Amino acid sequence: MYGHRDVRILLLGDSSVGKTSLILTLVSDEFPEDEVPARAEEITIPPDVTPEKVPTHIVDFSTREQGDEILLEEIERADVICIVYAISKQETIDSITEYWLPLIRNTLGAEHTTPVILVGNKSDLGDSNSLENVVPIMNDYAEIETCVECSARNLKNISEVFFYAQKAVLHPTGPLYSAEDKELKPECKRALCRIFNICDLDNDGILNDYELNLFQRRCFNAPLQPQALDDVKAVVRKNIPEGVQNNGLTQIGFLFLHTLFIQRGRHETTWTVLRKFGYNDHLKLTTEYLRPR
Repeated sequence: MYGHRDVRILLLGDSSVGKTSLILTLVSDEFPEDEVPARAEEITIPPDVTPEKVPTHIVDFSTREQGDEILLEEIERADVICIVYAISKQETIDSITEYWLPLIRNTLGAEHTTPVILVGNKSDLGDSNSLENVVPIMNDYAEIETCVECSARNLKNISEVFFYAQKAVLHPTGPLYSAEDKELKPECKRALCRIFNICDLDNDGILNDYELNLFQRRCFNAPLQPQALDDVKAVVRKNIPEGVQNNGLTQIGFLFLHTLFIQRGRHETTWTVLRKFGYNDHLKLTTEYLRPR
């Protein structure tokens, strides 16, 4: 479906930040009040209970029980890496840039494409402004997809941590958007422009309501209601006047909409469109699309 038959999530972080508690809380839906083991066994979540319908493997790493060789092997096998820190302990936040992120880059290469999620655990003990400490880190490391704050003890945002980890693999930001430049990447622009041109049936440089509804049906199996169409065009017109002409969406407006989706965390919308028109995870047209049987 996405080029991924399953998703492997690796949890890293300093000792006692709550990695194992997060996994046990996810599985049992309650905080483990008894003594928590040094490491949770690898668990597999079946596809029918995950939003994206793919099997998900969650792997815990313990510096107390496992050595560097296993650590490097697990980093190489992971589809996404969650670096867990304790919101209440600044030294665990410092470790993100002093140890964990450099280790990942040294293992996978400076230009690696494995997404990283920062997970601030123990929000029940922390400061409400703790995100201010990690925003600069996110700005400096392009591989970081997002940051999620949670509390295993209070059962807060536990499933969200693993949902965002899954999403980072199946709907990655990296190929689509440059956070540094705040714009779509050239390969993504080219792909979306091709899609626009395919959908522009009368070749007038504008997607009218009929063409937009055909596009919507092809990608999402449902038309847009007239009011929804008007709302979309109003948002585009307000932000980029040349994005709407003759009551239709121009190519500039089409690209703006996808930029907006990504900026608002709706990468899956743009990925759905790209995949419906034959693109793989690397924004290349698939063999199945080019040579259908």
